[in-house]
Amino acid sequence: MGVSGCGKSSVGSALAACLGGIYVDGDDLHPAANVAKMSNGIPLTDADRWPWLDKIGHCLALADETVLIGCSALKRAYRDRIRDVVGAKVSFVHLAGARETILRRLQARRDHFMPPALLDSQFAALEPPGADEQAITVDIDQPLDMLVAAIVANLEEMQS
Repeated sequence: MGVSGCGKSSVGSALAACLGGIYVDGDDLHPAANVAKMSNGIPLTDADRWPWLDKIGHCLALADETVLIGCSALKRAYRDRIRDVVGAKVSFVHLAGARETILRRLQARRDHFMPPALLDSQFAALEPPGADEQAITVDIDQPLDMLVAAIVANLEEMQS
């Protein structure tokens, strides 16, 4: 989870491979209307997000194997919605980074619907996971292999 450009797809794919699971890009679960809004620089409303969050929850709930879904889940209410739909424990990995780092990543991206102009609205909406949530926060300013190793170690610690 995290703002656009934090590395959800790269980290999620690498982490899924490491854990022997599958990765699903939450962007692929957005309805066309959401993609159109974001492509036009219009932030999504909560009403836009609820069906998308429900779809993410159903994808997790119906899985027979380890599934990692990269999605923003910026607010606690969004994470709670996913947990409610799943009806079981869900762990979140918050990929946290400096605005400047993420902005550079967004500006370098090609062929993605999310414009850099929406980054500030994402940071404004972001509610980092609370201590009472089943969540890990990691700093994205490190090599991918080290980031994945840190997440795996934290997940193992959570389960022990």
